[in-house]
Amino acid sequence: MSGPEALCPQGPGGAGTCTGDVPSLKEIEQLLNTRGPSCNHVDEVWPNLFLGDLVTAHNRFILWKMGVTHVLNAAHGTVYSQGGQDFYGAAIDYYGVPAYDLPDFDISQFFFSAAEFIHKALNTPGAKILVHCAVGVSRSASLVLAYLMINHHLSLVEAIKTVKEHRWISPNRGFLKHLQNLDVQLRQKKGC
Repeated sequence: MSGPEALCPQGPGGAGTCTGDVPSLKEIEQLLNTRGPSCNHVDEVWPNLFLGDLVTAHNRFILWKMGVTHVLNAAHGTVYSQGGQDFYGAAIDYYGVPAYDLPDFDISQFFFSAAEFIHKALNTPGAKILVHCAVGVSRSASLVLAYLMINHHLSLVEAIKTVKEHRWISPNRGFLKHLQNLDVQLRQKKGC
């Protein structure tokens, strides 16, 4: 069964547990292209979870003022990345993901490890995390979407809508396919 008839009941707190068929790539791209907030250097997209760019990530004073305690760099080791544990010192826990913003790059290999790092950070009292890449709209956005899907059981569409309330994002087509596959995998795990 497909369409509205395939909807499953909402989970606790109104979070969707199953929302019918996984949308097509075209439908996801249309959702991403709908008008939303502009893109700042950094935006809080979930409580204590900030999505941003390298301008923010490379300014330790701004991070200190924001209260950031954890940094996930989705462009680790690339030309756009100065970050690393040595750069941030002992005040910030660092995790680097060596992802390239190319449609044929398999970012899905980092979905679960990145989600675990974000989850642990947000479960640390008083912690705030910055997830960034070069611009903060593709690689880092994909990892944040995966976190919301894995740890908060949101569908891909729900995760996109949640982030888009606060920040414009645009994961590349290859990353969207990986997120689509994750959506299918998580739904199957839930028995949907």
